[in-house]
Amino acid sequence: MAAPPTRDGPRVNEEIRAPQVRLIDQDGEMQGVMTARDALARAYGVGLDLLEISPNAVPPVVKILDYGKFKYEAQKKKNEAKKKQKVIEIKEIKVRPNIDENDYQVKMRAMKTFIEEGDKVKVTLRFRGREMAHQDIGIRVLERIRAELDATTKVEQMPRMENRQMVMVLSPR
Repeated sequence: MAAPPTRDGPRVNEEIRAPQVRLIDQDGEMQGVMTARDALARAYGVGLDLLEISPNAVPPVVKILDYGKFKYEAQKKKNEAKKKQKVIEIKEIKVRPNIDENDYQVKMRAMKTFIEEGDKVKVTLRFRGREMAHQDIGIRVLERIRAELDATTKVEQMPRMENRQMVMVLSPR
């Protein structure tokens, strides 16, 4: 069985080492099995390249086409796919156990916009000094946030302690 191409991309013209190939011409018509030399002669005859489409088939499938145009189209497809993909970022919101109502509402609005944009939100609740003795207050704040955002988010990481802070990660549904 023929080995797949070692370099990046398919083999072209003289790089095709198989003695027998199955040829598809420039119009997409199947021409059948022939020697690689005959296929290459046909490709050069019409002024195009011979490209190995399926190297693992027996015999390998080759096609007559313009290699420069093929590479250009492949690059265009790659760039188009790159443009469409969404990079998910993790936005961090820091809160305190005894957060004021107005501050809480401002942070909630920010979290809602982050979630609508498709980003994950890491809610960090920081304890200072004696607040460590009242972790239940912190848990209530995080539970309130989770309850208010329950319709649009799912909890990716439940609240857990990391040193003097409690962390919870929310992601969009």
